[in-house]
Amino acid sequence: MTLIELMIVVVIIGILAAIAYPNYAQYVQRGNRAEARSILLENAQILERNYTTANRYDDTRQDGTGGAPVIIAQSPKTGTPKYNIAPAYGAAPAQTFRLTATPVVGGPMASDVCGALTLDNTGVRGQGGGTTDVCWGK
Repeated sequence: MTLIELMIVVVIIGILAAIAYPNYAQYVQRGNRAEARSILLENAQILERNYTTANRYDDTRQDGTGGAPVIIAQSPKTGTPKYNIAPAYGAAPAQTFRLTATPVVGGPMASDVCGALTLDNTGVRGQGGGTTDVCWGK
């Protein structure tokens, strides 16, 4: 095996890696987004269940009792977070909500084209960038 042949093999491996790595990175980001979307939807269900018993989305019932509905605050549920999830409620008596999944600064999703994912009580899905088809799927 000559040096030229070895260099050709290295160049071919480099070209394959240059094509494969970005595709792999996009695949991983799509998977992380899908997990964040499912947690947003799960949190929306938690808030809707609270609404059926308290007639409001936030922390108290009409009679003043009860506590805040416990939502999932990160994606993934355990381990190192890739998204932080927080609710925002409308003015009292909290008849609306908006859930936001914000990529963790410096995390693997910080450079994601979609940015923060949002979901509100009417089911409207939003994102900080990209298109709804790309960020939320078809």
